[in-house]
Amino acid sequence: MRPSAALALALSLASACTASTRTPALELPAPPSPEPGVVEASATPQTEPAAGALDEGSGAAAPGVAAGEGSSSGAIGDADVALPAAAPAPDPCDLVVEGMACIPAGEFIRGVDSDDHDCGQPDQLHADVPSTSPAMRVEMSAYFMDVTEVTNAAYAACVAAGGCPESGPRYVDFGRDQQPIVGVSWYDAQAYCAWAGKSLPTEAQWEKAARGPDGELTPFGNDPVACDVAVIMDGGGHRSCGQMKERGEHPETGRVALVGSMPAGRYGLFDMVGNAEEWVADWWTENWTACGADCAGPDPTGPCGGAEECDGYRLRVVRGGSWYWPTGHATGYHRRRHYPANSPFHHFGFRCAASVEQAQALSAAAAAN
Repeated sequence: MRPSAALALALSLASACTASTRTPALELPAPPSPEPGVVEASATPQTEPAAGALDEGSGAAAPGVAAGEGSSSGAIGDADVALPAAAPAPDPCDLVVEGMACIPAGEFIRGVDSDDHDCGQPDQLHADVPSTSPAMRVEMSAYFMDVTEVTNAAYAACVAAGGCPESGPRYVDFGRDQQPIVGVSWYDAQAYCAWAGKSLPTEAQWEKAARGPDGELTPFGNDPVACDVAVIMDGGGHRSCGQMKERGEHPETGRVALVGSMPAGRYGLFDMVGNAEEWVADWWTENWTACGADCAGPDPTGPCGGAEECDGYRLRVVRGGSWYWPTGHATGYHRRRHYPANSPFHHFGFRCAASVEQAQALSAAAAAN
């Protein structure tokens, strides 16, 4: 070979080698698809990940995978694997529980910052700081409330089954089957709710059910209630909106109405204000500030966390006003205190609440029957 030809060939080979370091020399065919169930090994040796490389979707560094979708140094296979979307959590309020309404989870405003109501009830606390203050936001889980107050007929069924002690009204013309049972102690109310697979509502549960998430003053809004929506003493001083007792002495003292006689308020609940005052679960605290963390939530259960015994506490709480008292008592925030044995005797009633777990059990039992 002549020297000039040899030199030309050498230069040509050198140019080709230099170019091969920049671009592929050949177009290689795509590898065949792996057989089902066979993971094809990468032909390129894996390297340690670059600092900060993350496993996509987890936020954690993945061995051998570099950051950046589609980068040649960190690719795993030819396509991302789509994971199935997580099923949404079931809505507790989709449960159907006979005779109960669901109160959705979320905050509500409990209490009021000012309360000029001059309570005429003789056993009430008269203090510089109202028992209903201050207003504060409280977080609540979903739960269920009885649509009506517990009736004489329902309580009688518990007595017949051995779940409740004999109890009930001592006034004449208060014993109709569908009137709310009144004259029970806190212990009687607790026994009935336990027998029914439920529990007495906490003060927070009761107040949210009456006032809703925005802290309206009654189940019907912010205006004082009247006899078109609640069984109370009317503006003329007539108890039970002028409905006199039909039997017995002193008919002017009135009587409780059949449950559901008035329109339903918030969440479809009847008689949350008026008709019968209702026991709730908590120990009485002088105000929400005095209660402290036990009343702050989430899902507060009152002093001592709702324990059966609570040093320094002797009184329980009654809510909602009644046929006997005027409109100032018939609010979602008014509180009354009394001894749990109901002595001296008053005509208090109650309704029950249920946690989501209790509601699920009640729904399943109903379906099984």
